[in-house]
Amino acid sequence: MNASDVFLAIALICVGWGVVSAMFIVSFLQSRGIRINWLLIKLWIIKYVSQYEEITRKETGKAGAWYFSYVISMLTALGTAVVGIILKWI
Repeated sequence: MNASDVFLAIALICVGWGVVSAMFIVSFLQSRGIRINWLLIKLWIIKYVSQYEEITRKETGKAGAWYFSYVISMLTALGTAVVGIILKWI
């Protein structure tokens, strides 16, 4: 296993964590009475994340933990995937 494979594996783990975070965000929104479009959830997840951030900011004064969990995991996945792909080409 070379370095590019390690970075790509980390990216996949981060994507998995992002999916878990998104599931908790959707569950939170459903408990607040917001309807979730399950057919288009992949396209609308960014909308749901921003709704979660807005609601938690109104309730507590700061964004909820799952918001940061989702954003950080997706940014880390993007960064490590790019590094992994660049190392594969080298």
